[in-house]
Amino acid sequence: MRLIRVWAVELVAPLGRSATWIMDGIRGGWNSYIGLRRTDRENTELRATLDRLKLRNAELEGRAAEADRLAALLNFRQSHDEVPMLAARVIGASPSPSGRIAFLNRGSRDGVGLDMGVITPEGVVGKVLAVYPATSQVLLLSDKESGVGALLAGSRTQGPVRGTGDSLLAMEYVAKEVKVTAGETILTSGQDRIFPKDLPVGTVLDVSPDPRSPFHRIVVQPAAHLDRLEEVLVLLTQKQFAPGSVADTQPASAATPPPAPRRPVQTPPATRPTPAAATQPAAAPTPAPAALAPTPDVPTPAPDAPTPAPDPAGTER
Repeated sequence: MRLIRVWAVELVAPLGRSATWIMDGIRGGWNSYIGLRRTDRENTELRATLDRLKLRNAELEGRAAEADRLAALLNFRQSHDEVPMLAARVIGASPSPSGRIAFLNRGSRDGVGLDMGVITPEGVVGKVLAVYPATSQVLLLSDKESGVGALLAGSRTQGPVRGTGDSLLAMEYVAKEVKVTAGETILTSGQDRIFPKDLPVGTVLDVSPDPRSPFHRIVVQPAAHLDRLEEVLVLLTQKQFAPGSVADTQPASAATPPPAPRRPVQTPPATRPTPAAATQPAAAPTPAPAALAPTPDVPTPAPDAPTPAPDPAGTER
């Protein structure tokens, strides 16, 4: 019996181990499948949450950038409150690749007129091309038909800056004898009667002599970001900015020299008079000096002369 039992155990044990292994595999596969389904569902939910957070982050970044731009616009306007300016938002642009035109949400009802200058805190943008009651069109500086009177900040040499239809500008009619270096600042000259003087136009990007003319070929990088305009300022007048107003006040302050007429009064003869001269006019009139003067009838004998002897004949007489 004992032998039969041992044989039976030897025969059944492998079957039991196989059945246990199969059941464990089935149970593990099922659990893995259920876990995988749960993980996939959680992964889908996390991806949706991540997409929502990305959109929210992009929205917050856009609002932060807009707040920074508006703050810079407000600071620029407050720092130049002597010049009337109108803030406007860019609501559209020209679809033509060659025409550089922007549309603003300000029009004639807000005081916008033709040929008014449009700027940003960074520099010149363009001029008003057309005005409607609630909107207006701006011809950007990069347009081929646009231009601005400019000068080099270093040498103060004047020359117009024109658009090329591209993102860069060109400065013309600067003689080859003028020294122009890359990186030099270009400012408005005020000669076009649209923009005030000394507003940033751009910087010199490249300089090369033109072989067919006596002038330089100057490529200019615009100071304003003309390809991503969102908020601008419309100049309602051609009044100069702070540098011009400071220059106008300098001659007025230099033309009032108060100490000049007071210096002749503080001369030594007037500040240090003699005591006699100071007291005689107030104490006694002119008779005082006459009483002190010696009488002309009594001569004073010289000390070394001998005394004359009396005349006896004169005395007897």
